[in-house]
Amino acid sequence: MELSERQKKIVEIVKENGPITGEHIADRLDLTRATLRPDLAILTMAGFLEARPRVGYFYTGKTGSELLTEKIKKFKVHEYQSVPIVVKENVSVYDAITTIFLEDVGTLFVVDDQAHLTGVLSRKDLLRASIGQKDLSAIPVHIIMTRMPNIAVCRKEDPLFEVAEILIDRQIDGVPVVKDKENGLEVVGRITKTTITKAFVELVTDTDQHF
Repeated sequence: MELSERQKKIVEIVKENGPITGEHIADRLDLTRATLRPDLAILTMAGFLEARPRVGYFYTGKTGSELLTEKIKKFKVHEYQSVPIVVKENVSVYDAITTIFLEDVGTLFVVDDQAHLTGVLSRKDLLRASIGQKDLSAIPVHIIMTRMPNIAVCRKEDPLFEVAEILIDRQIDGVPVVKDKENGLEVVGRITKTTITKAFVELVTDTDQHF
């Protein structure tokens, strides 16, 4: 994160003289308090400075990379999850292939008659099933799906970066966001590699707007 020259000077002043009030910072820079206010707000919001009422500004001692890491770790699954694409266990492989391409997703989540998560279908699963002289309309997806408990899941309050680690470690395209229900798990969302990419793009865009 690149700070402006004035913002860098403010950080140095606070580092050397904190706690220090906004008025005293303005005096040192020969600026009005109103002129300085947006810079102080940005530096405080970004985490470089900490403001305490009737005391002044403190330098947090954190680098830009440390602040960026802290911000990333605060991202929660529920802030970025998207609508899950769900199919029933008795749906045919042919219909699942049609669904995965019509919905333009990499993963389908399979549920039973009680809407409990029972399996996951990836593009690779469907591709393997389609090889050969099989009648895909006669094969139900529960024959080829990855079953519970061999499925990675996440919950709404989980940190997004932990889900990113799961995607990388397991080399999968997405995981279901689930809610605990009696006798099973209900699928309430999904997190994918695309989700993670969008989160980082938003982070960079937000950073550019403020700095």
